[in-house]
Order: sequence, then C-alpha cells, then structure tokens
Amino acid sequence: MGEFLPTTREEMYSRGWQQPDFVYVSGDAYVDHPSFGAAIITRVLESRGFKVCFLAQPDWHRLDDFKRFGKPRLGFLVSSGNIDSMVNHYSVSKKRRKKDNYSNNGIMGKRPDRAVIVYSQKIREAYKDTTILIGGIEASLRRLAHYDYWDDKVRKSILVDANADLLMYGMGENSIIEIAEALDAGIEAKYLTYLDGTVFKVKDLSAVPQDYIMLPSFDEISLDKTSYAKSFQTQYYHTDHYNAKTLVEPYQGFYIVQNRPNRPLTQTEFDDTYALPYQRTFHPMYDYIPAIEEVRFSLISNRGCFGACNFCALNFHQGRIIQTRSHESLIDEAKLMIQDPDFKGYIHDVGGPTANFRQTSCEKQKKHGACPRQQCLWPKPCQNLNVDHSDYLSLLRKLRNLEGVKKVFIRSGIRYDYLMYDPHDQFFKELIEHHISGQLKVAPEHISDQVLDKMGKPRRQLYEKFVDKYYLLNKQLHKEQYLVPYLMSSHPGCDLNSAIELAEYLRDIHHIPEQVQDFYPTPGTLSTAMYYTGLDPRDMSHVYVAKSPEEKAMQRALMQYRYPKNYHLVYKALIQANRQDLIGFHSKALIKPKGQFRPLRKGKSR
Repeated sequence: MGEFLPTTREEMYSRGWQQPDFVYVSGDAYVDHPSFGAAIITRVLESRGFKVCFLAQPDWHRLDDFKRFGKPRLGFLVSSGNIDSMVNHYSVSKKRRKKDNYSNNGIMGKRPDRAVIVYSQKIREAYKDTTILIGGIEASLRRLAHYDYWDDKVRKSILVDANADLLMYGMGENSIIEIAEALDAGIEAKYLTYLDGTVFKVKDLSAVPQDYIMLPSFDEISLDKTSYAKSFQTQYYHTDHYNAKTLVEPYQGFYIVQNRPNRPLTQTEFDDTYALPYQRTFHPMYDYIPAIEEVRFSLISNRGCFGACNFCALNFHQGRIIQTRSHESLIDEAKLMIQDPDFKGYIHDVGGPTANFRQTSCEKQKKHGACPRQQCLWPKPCQNLNVDHSDYLSLLRKLRNLEGVKKVFIRSGIRYDYLMYDPHDQFFKELIEHHISGQLKVAPEHISDQVLDKMGKPRRQLYEKFVDKYYLLNKQLHKEQYLVPYLMSSHPGCDLNSAIELAEYLRDIHHIPEQVQDFYPTPGTLSTAMYYTGLDPRDMSHVYVAKSPEEKAMQRALMQYRYPKNYHLVYKALIQANRQDLIGFHSKALIKPKGQFRPLRKGKSR
C-alpha cells in the first residue's frame, strides 16, 4: 500500500513538490477508504499523475488553512463530505445534532453549515483568480434551484452561491479526469462547457447544444409552486446518460446549464477505482472517526438503483443504471480485509444502494438506458423486468468460502419486492441460512396503500406475503430470526388515518419500533417536491402534507403508542380522527381511557 496524501506543507515538500496540482477541501475528516467519495476522487487523480493535497475540515473563520499549500496549479476541489452538511448538522425537527460521525471522536462543529458555499467563498477570498470545482452529494443535489427545508424557501443553484467555476454532479471519476486533463492542457474552466456530468454558468447560450430544454426561470419557480413541480418533473425525466437532454435554468442576467449525466462506469473502470492504494482507514492525526466502523469490513459491490423510491435522492445522484464490480475485484478486497489484525472473520456487508441488484433491470437499459417515464418496480413490475439473483448468490458463496471468513452478512438493504418476484427460492433460502445475524432489516416504510403510492413503494399485500414467506422459510430451515421493518412518519400523502392504520398494523404484529424516522425533505427527491408544493409532479394531483409540528408529533407518537410519554399525543390523534374505538380495554385498543393508562405489555416482534 502507498501512503496518505499530503495534509501539510511539510508533507508536500517531503515528496519533492513545490506546488500541488489540486487541493481537495472536505467537510469530513480525512479517511482514505473507498466508501468515502473524497478518497476515490483524490486517488483517481493521483493514479493519473496529478499532485493532490488534502485539506480536511479547515478553519473557515480564517484564511490560513486555505493558504496552507499555497495556490494550486490547477484548482481547488470542494466537497461537504459524504453527507450534506445541513443533514449532518440538523435533525428533521431542525435541532442541532450532538454527534458528527465524520469528525474526530464524533465531535460536532468541525465544519460550517452549507460547507460547500462557505469553503468556496473563503477560497475565493484567499485567491481571487483560482479555479474552484465543487462536487459531492451537497453540490450534486443542489445543482439547480431547489427547495431548501432549513430556510423553507427555494434557493438558487449552489453554483451561484458558491461563486465556483464548475459543478460536478453524480459519481465523479470520469468527470474529474476529463476536467483535470483539460485544465492541464491549458483550457480555462470557463470553456469547459461540453463535459457530461457538469453544471456551469453562462451569460448567453451560444455554446449550449441547440436541443436543450428550457426550464422555468428561478423567479418563476420561487413564486409559483406549480412551476416548481413541473420543473422538478422535467429534471426527474433527465437523470439518465442515454436519453437525457441538456437543461437550462434562466436567472436574471445569466443561465445555469446542466449537461447530461455522465455515462455509467464499465466493470473494468469500477474495479480499477477500488484497486487503488487506499490506506483503508482514517489519517493518524485523528484518534478515531466513528464512520469507519460501518464500512471498514464491508464491500461495495454495486452502484445505482432502479428501485426509485420517491424519498430517495439516488435517482438524482447515482442514477438507475446498475454498475457492478467483478467477483475477482471483491474477493481481492476481501482478502485485504482478512489480513487486517482487527478482522474477526465477519464481513459486515456486501452491497450498495440496494444489495440484491447486480444487473440492469432489463436488456434494453444496457443500450438505451432507463425509461424516463416508467419505473421498473412501481406500481407493478415492468413486463421486461429481469429478476435474477444468480450472480449475487455466486458472489456470496465465493466470499463465505474464503479462508478466514466465518460469516458474510447483508446489511445494506434487500429489496423485498424484487426478491418476491424471483421465481426461484434459492437466494431467499441462502439469505436466511447464511447471511442474517438474528434479524433482517427491510424497508416497507409504511403500510397504508395511499402513502405507499406517494412513496413509490409496493403495496401492503406484497409486504405481507414477503413476511409470511420469510417466517415459513425460517421454520423450514430451523432458524429463529426476526424482521425489523424500517418505517416512516409524515411522508406526503400520510394523514392521521393513515398513521393510525400503521399503528394498528404494529399492534397486530406486536412490534414497537425503537426509533422512528420522520420524513426529511432533502434536495433532489420527488417526495420533497411534494412536500413543498402539495402537488405530485407526476400528474399534478394534490397531495396531503402534514407540516404542523403537532401533527407530525402525533404521527410519530402513533408508531410508538405504547410509550407512556406518547399517551397524550396518541389520545389527541385518536379523538381528532374520530377513532375512539381504539381507546379502551379490549384487545384491539391502542391505549386505555384517560386516568387508567398503563403501558401495554410488550410482545415479541414478528
């Protein structure tokens, strides 16, 4: 293995460099592991001969850190880190979080709010004429005008507020090499208007391909929610490399232009990315970075997701085309893990956005991309859907047979509907027999069909069939393993009646979730557009949205109706929904009458 990239001027000089080509500025601590986007981009640049220095969590109150390496020859690369800085800092109730898993010892406060904007502005203050390239999840999902939950308004493209030269969106291996080589050839950033996976600012459209699509202006979508919904849906149709058009968003005096997404990586390119000389841990300047724990002994086998849940930003960031690493690449990485003295024989995960997606959803996608106006799994599986777990199953068998491996778990999420559509049970059986640690976590998200339709999730009936089959197979295999469902409150479309329906389901299966996820409106999702506009951009129908803190609290409380602290909220919700039938002493009651409340006895989760 190699060594960490320079983090000080002294380390840079020790390599014989007088000036870096690039300085990578990150809101995360420096972790050189391929689960961190910063590590991938910097190692890819290094592999092409570029000199890269790493500036992690600079002090944004002063300019000193931004001048640490001097002015780079080609430019600064700026990212908030693995997570949007606002999501990292604030809960859905907009309360400041107490821990930052991407900072030393989990200490909060090592990065600013809106880190990409703040860092870029400080760099511009330090070096007025330097090139600033922004990327990562925060820039990617804010590349065009977007509703911002924390400000509760529509904000401009982050490219404008950051005063950067170019924005890279999506997964950036191909983009960064094309940009770096162009800059190295002497082409100024303002002329880089032709690259896939980039967004730029221009005063006129002379350099833009003539088949572009003109979106509503920033002023229009700021004032009119219907225009916002229409603009978002146009963007949603153009997230695939094969059929996307250039999108143009007008502002007063200039335009923001989004080129089509970058092409998916080939398997060879994907393998090469993960074969680079990562240190696979955090820099020795730190005591401990909590985020390493989840990924240290896990394998990323794929990218992309054709599940397209409406509350997920993967469609906007990674796209719907599945990209996979070869078995050989994953086995080589597993062997590196086995050599780690801290490895105890357990591979914690083999997956990605959706673990059991190891191929494109149909043959057509390989040449023509994903259908812009049709989903692969919702509302029903496409007739062209190819359901096949054989490659994933073969991979898992090879990994669990490696010397030194005791168990291979799957924790990154199984798409249960895809699993149920498989005409063969072999993967389901081996999943239960070999790859679960006592309980399987799945994501039905809700149980009310009207909510599931707004989520883009399969309906209740299919989930119940999955549950029955899961326990049947466990019984046949003499296993006693449980299901833990991920559930969400207050998603657009969810009213009190839907929340009560979910509470009744939890009562019937004797399960009270330990944690409740309230819907979090983050940039880049269809659900966030529904939340802001009250419209479903797919057909412009009206959507019920719970926005008052009290109703959101009632929906959360209903999911944990047994908790004494939630009694008054649950009681109020049942009265408000005219569901007094659920207050009493009978077996179907959620709570007892006022003055006679005692927590109901907890049962085992089914």
